[in-house]
Amino acid sequence: MIKKNICDFPLEELEKIFLAWGEQKFHAKQVFSWIYQKATLNFSGMSNVPVRLRKKLEENLCLQELNLIKQVKSSDGTGKFLFELKDKNLIEAVTIPTKDRLTGCVSTQVGCKFTCKFCASGLLGFKRNLSCGEIINETLFLKNKSLPKKLTHIVFMGTGEPLDNYAEVLKAIRIINSPDGFNIGARRITISTAGLIPGIEKLAKEGLQIELSVSLHAADDKTRSLIMPINKIYPLEKLISSCREYFQQTNRQVTFEYILIKGLNSSLQSAQNLGRILTGFDCKLNLIPANSVGELGIEPPGQKEILLFKNTLVKNKIKVTLREPRGEDIEAACGQLRLQYAKKN
Repeated sequence: MIKKNICDFPLEELEKIFLAWGEQKFHAKQVFSWIYQKATLNFSGMSNVPVRLRKKLEENLCLQELNLIKQVKSSDGTGKFLFELKDKNLIEAVTIPTKDRLTGCVSTQVGCKFTCKFCASGLLGFKRNLSCGEIINETLFLKNKSLPKKLTHIVFMGTGEPLDNYAEVLKAIRIINSPDGFNIGARRITISTAGLIPGIEKLAKEGLQIELSVSLHAADDKTRSLIMPINKIYPLEKLISSCREYFQQTNRQVTFEYILIKGLNSSLQSAQNLGRILTGFDCKLNLIPANSVGELGIEPPGQKEILLFKNTLVKNKIKVTLREPRGEDIEAACGQLRLQYAKKN
């Protein structure tokens, strides 16, 4: 019998399973507490759960579906982890420490369909969606690996497009956000999307106060379609319009990500175009110099060009943050560790 992953079940579903087994539903909260708050990854250690129930759990469910294949740590503290799933597919997760927070970055798919020019995630093709349980297993690993430090934020910015795996990602978010789960506040959870408009529109109606981050990376359709082929389906004007609507429905400020790639989207003209698009929109913009990825032939622009780009936006009263790349010495850009491991094996 193939055991189901207990992390696939939100509290309400686990309560129903226990009732079907003839057990009291309050035991579900006890089990949640052991897994998500006490970092226990074996049923036998759940001492306040009846022995008969622990036996049923052992017989019917499993707790962990990830096998750590490789881990690397950057000089800036960024940690990257490569996991093997039960079906031998590989995924990545990352921890990013700063002075006042510890962010876990998790994957939502094995590979990616969208082949963005700056990203190594799609170079090995798309395999499948991750289940809620697999996403939660990533998060559990990062939380437990970080102890005694507290995992404070979760970003869905790893391999894959979160809104292309909508149902499982939302299910995972509800466990991460639940007081009985990880108890991470909604405003400390971020979904990053390449711009799937139907997913953005659906997310706006969920009643969640999570953060939305949109990969922009160009200020005109021609350049964005070259960098991000998804733009041919969901062009820039419609994307910005859907983001404005998201803000109006949720009152949550949208963050735009803009990776600066030398010779492609980092010119003064690009900065001026971007300023025009975002003027009058209460949003944030993260400028990120590209990680060098040899397989993709991309590199960041020089420091003078980066500062000129930023200052042009500031003059247009755009809220801009210049983010330094993290984990460059360990190939921490999305998909890089998985790609290098696959090449060697």
